[in-house]
Amino acid sequence: MSAQKTERLLNLVICLLATRQFLAKEAIRDAVPQYAECRTDEAFERMFERDKEEVREMGIPLETGSNDAWFDDEVGYRVDRSTYALPEVTFEPDELAVLGLASRVWQQASLAGAASRALLKLKAAGVEPDEESLLGVEPRVRTSEPAFEPLYAAVRDRAPVTFPYRASRTGSLTERHLEPWGIVSWHGRWYVVGHDRDRRATRVFRLSRVMGRVRAIGEPGSVQVPSGVDFRAEVATQTDEVPNRSARLKVRTASGVGLRRRATRIHTGDEGWDEIELAFGDTEALAESVAGYGPDAVALEPADLRESVVRRLQAVVSAAGASGIAAVAPR
Repeated sequence: MSAQKTERLLNLVICLLATRQFLAKEAIRDAVPQYAECRTDEAFERMFERDKEEVREMGIPLETGSNDAWFDDEVGYRVDRSTYALPEVTFEPDELAVLGLASRVWQQASLAGAASRALLKLKAAGVEPDEESLLGVEPRVRTSEPAFEPLYAAVRDRAPVTFPYRASRTGSLTERHLEPWGIVSWHGRWYVVGHDRDRRATRVFRLSRVMGRVRAIGEPGSVQVPSGVDFRAEVATQTDEVPNRSARLKVRTASGVGLRRRATRIHTGDEGWDEIELAFGDTEALAESVAGYGPDAVALEPADLRESVVRRLQAVVSAAGASGIAAVAPR
């Protein structure tokens, strides 16, 4: 269901819950903003009839009736609050602890606002999450990739998208067309799983390799997610890096601990530098690691790895220049 439709149905339910009387269709049309935007009576009638059926299918007790005991020619609508209301919400101590932990997981991430609002609603209902039981357990889910929010929205709305994507092994940039099914965090990186229209097969794309704007190319609700698909299994299978290539790097002495751990050979190079060799399978992943050490690591071989590192550092320099921040250009 699209976000726009979800908001319209929510507004309709709120409108019908806010009154004890039966509301006529014209009153509902004036109260729900999306209905007021309908240009013709026919458009409103079609939309309202569809929405009534969907509300009932959701299990919401939508009643019809009249406010006049003598005349029932004008039909109105309302939601029976006594039937619709939930019982008092209660949680066990361990469940409260998990709720408090879950609200902290999304701190500093794209969904932090939604998590905070959910926690606030629980508190308003008289449920006080346990903030103390899990002290010391502080997971964080960070989503620094610009592609996360539009892809998350596409998964939520079941809408196909297109985006420029840089291949892991060749570094080439191509436009991909995807029917997104789900987003998965795997070993500290974010991936989107779905049906690749170009390859006509299930594919996994790493969000950090999406190099431009994510654009919708179809109607919300048009993507069908296969039943029983295991997103994590797909990511684990398709991102299994086989170290089938060798890289040579120059790392400043006492720096690059993460690179040194992967090294198959380390020997002293120029003053203040060591040369290391390591095996790798994903060019873009290794380039991201090397670039993360800034001036303390230099990719020597192979050429495509070096080019990928330089490209990343140049992007940092360009961004710093646009912000008025001084930066040292990569050599």
